[in-house]
Amino acid sequence: MKLLKIIKNGIITENPTFRLVLGMCPTLAVTTAAANGIGMGLATAFVLIFSNLVVSLLKDFIPKQVRIPAYIVIAATFVTVVDMIMEAYFPVLYKSLGLFIPLIVVNCIILGRAEAFASKNTPLASVADGIGMGIGFTLSLTLLGIIRELLGAGTIFGVKVMPQAFNPAVIMILPPGAFITLGLLLGLLNKLTAKTE
Repeated sequence: MKLLKIIKNGIITENPTFRLVLGMCPTLAVTTAAANGIGMGLATAFVLIFSNLVVSLLKDFIPKQVRIPAYIVIAATFVTVVDMIMEAYFPVLYKSLGLFIPLIVVNCIILGRAEAFASKNTPLASVADGIGMGIGFTLSLTLLGIIRELLGAGTIFGVKVMPQAFNPAVIMILPPGAFITLGLLLGLLNKLTAKTE
């Protein structure tokens, strides 16, 4: 029961994008399409889950003075694995995400969860935290990608869904579209949750 609460916490209560506002660089840069959102979200989720597990297992052996560099090395190991797998099996997505895959190493979500959660909890709870945060981040990026792709190109996952007469707002797949979409979603979520709190 506690593990489900930890997972739910990462998806809803402490959603990395919409609640903690972490990982904004990939959030704003790669969500030009829904497929990019899922790809980056799942890559980050993989790194989160396994780096949380390893940090939790090694927390008693890592000296306090070098804990952040140690977390970076641990995360870099799993990012390298993701990088090689994506390049080998998903070359189009790999090319689309580009530099943002290696940058997962220094993503605030990865280091923040290692420091705030994994270094203080059991391996199982740390894996649950990685799963919850990973799902929350993936859902957030996918939602942003769907909205931006729909309004900017008239497609969702590359499939045309808008009628021929639809005039796409190209700004939505440009950087300003990312800020506009994220700002409106944050405002909407804050409005909705303000009523329930």
